Amino acid sequence: MCRWFSYISPTEECLLEDVLITPKHGLAKQVHDHYLPKLFSHTPGEETTSEEITLRNRLFNVDGFGMAWYTPTRSDFVTTTSGTRPVMYKHSQPPTNDANFHSICANTSTTAVFAHIRAATGTSVTTINNHPFTFGRHTIMHNGLISDFADIRRAMLPLIEKSAYENIHGTTDSEHLAALYMTNLTKNANKSVGGHGAPNSDIESWERTYTPREMCDALVSAFYSVIELQQKTLGAANVKACSLNVCCTDGNQLLAVRLRNHPLEQPPSLYYSTKAGITLNRKYPDTPGGEHNPNASKKAAEHGKHVIVASEPTTYNAGEWAVIEKNHALLVDDKGNVSIEKIDLPDSLMAQAATGKHF
Repeated sequence: MCRWFSYISPTEECLLEDVLITPKHGLAKQVHDHYLPKLFSHTPGEETTSEEITLRNRLFNVDGFGMAWYTPTRSDFVTTTSGTRPVMYKHSQPPTNDANFHSICANTSTTAVFAHIRAATGTSVTTINNHPFTFGRHTIMHNGLISDFADIRRAMLPLIEKSAYENIHGTTDSEHLAALYMTNLTKNANKSVGGHGAPNSDIESWERTYTPREMCDALVSAFYSVIELQQKTLGAANVKACSLNVCCTDGNQLLAVRLRNHPLEQPPSLYYSTKAGITLNRKYPDTPGGEHNPNASKKAAEHGKHVIVASEPTTYNAGEWAVIEKNHALLVDDKGNVSIEKIDLPDSLMAQAATGKHF
């Protein structure tokens, strides 16, 4: 199962190296090693058998890597652009020994970054299939799968607006879901009244910001559409559950959802932290390695608001992290305020067939 990491802050930049490479359980290490506190015990012989730990760490994520970070550079040169926009880097290999990835991370800072390591679920291992996916200023990534995607792919296409469809470059269920999300986001916002002016084109809509509430509504609506298509195409009794851990951002706000439409089964793991960023920023007294940094330029009390959402904690301090519960959404506004809401899935959208555990 894929793994991803996201960081966002209204004011505080992170060095990519500090959040993706240096941490003891940084994303690059999650290619072959997994840490799931508060979901699984990590002490052999107590609550967890050595066999289970071995099984969990056989979940290799070796089918590619991608990251998107936000920078204001374009707005300095293009007068029609304001604020930050995503820069993309993808590779069809894991990031572990990617010299370009290490060089970028050692010399790049940002207030918003998405990074993703992929475990393919039936589509080609190729760079264009790697997450994240960008639509204008919006970035989306996914951990999980749309079950029986090949059977509903054609039926999804009429639901996707033309420009969003043309922005699909790969073959994954995730990118099609991202395009459906963007269709819903721009369609719903264009109908609303208030501060949004009508855009001149669908692509122009991608350059606008939307509230976390609008983002959440658009994503949940996309989930509903996918499940309803499965039921219509396959018959309700034959539908398997979907795992939909999805994260979306415009560089200033963030939405993360942990969802599985099954009454018993759990989605893949998902955690968040508003504390770990201090120890993942070498400007502060505690370095990523946990050692005191006498050359720190700031005191820990000076750090700004930040939120990290990740498939697995990147530090081994479980107290810094909280689990996002099944079928819940985490919303972060442009001031760094966090709220968590339950997503109520109707019983009619719940799959009944058991399909197994999802770590």
